[in-house]
Amino acid sequence: MMKVTLIGAGNLATQLGKSLKNAGVVISQVYSRTEVSAKALAELLETEWLTDVSKLHDEADIYIFSVKDSVLCELISEVCKGRRDKLFLHTAGSMPMHCFEGKAKRYGVFYPMQTFSKVKDVSFKNIPVFIEGNSVETEEVIRSLANKLSKRVITLSSADRKYLHLAAVWACNFTNHCYSVASDILGEHGIPFDVMLPLIDETTDKIHRISPKEAQTGPAVRGDRNVMNQQLELMNDRVDLQELYRLLSKGINPLVDSPILNDKRINNKL
Repeated sequence: MMKVTLIGAGNLATQLGKSLKNAGVVISQVYSRTEVSAKALAELLETEWLTDVSKLHDEADIYIFSVKDSVLCELISEVCKGRRDKLFLHTAGSMPMHCFEGKAKRYGVFYPMQTFSKVKDVSFKNIPVFIEGNSVETEEVIRSLANKLSKRVITLSSADRKYLHLAAVWACNFTNHCYSVASDILGEHGIPFDVMLPLIDETTDKIHRISPKEAQTGPAVRGDRNVMNQQLELMNDRVDLQELYRLLSKGINPLVDSPILNDKRINNKL
């Protein structure tokens, strides 16, 4: 039976650990620098927790790093030491595979492209998992692990994965920030955020069938400068939001700053 040790106890590690356990993988240990996080996840997975890397056991077949990029290389050096026969994986979208070079014999990347939270369970079945291994044999082991969780396992190089992660930041993280801005605006005027949910759901549903460009609506794509100016005035006390509004509007329609939009015939066509 496959045994895995989790290095990290954050959002991704929590959901990955639960999914691996449900798939029949034994979670040997959970390591985190934060005792509260390590203990909480270990109790959830019914396994041992620790905050001292030197106390890691050698019984696991695979060690999976789900930590901040800023501490990944340091932890790799500590965890890989003396474990040459083990398989080491990291789950970072923006970090290259070669950060394991010279520190491990068998290594690779296991990157599930999804947004994770500790408090909300997700099904890995439909999450694309992007993998990379330092050899054909290693990659097959990683694929075998990924296939236990997901129906969509894709080999992707470190060079291309950087752009995948960049696209994910645009599609998910920045979009969620816009939800947060909308929530703040509504909250200031006593309007519940849940009135936005049908709009959000419909926008998301549309791009399952048509391209994002085709799905774009709103004053910017129409070139409706009157509405845009009115909305900019509503944010006079937030210069940062005004600038973001202008940048996004220009990204949607480069003509928003052009005098040509004063031509009603052009407005009607848009």
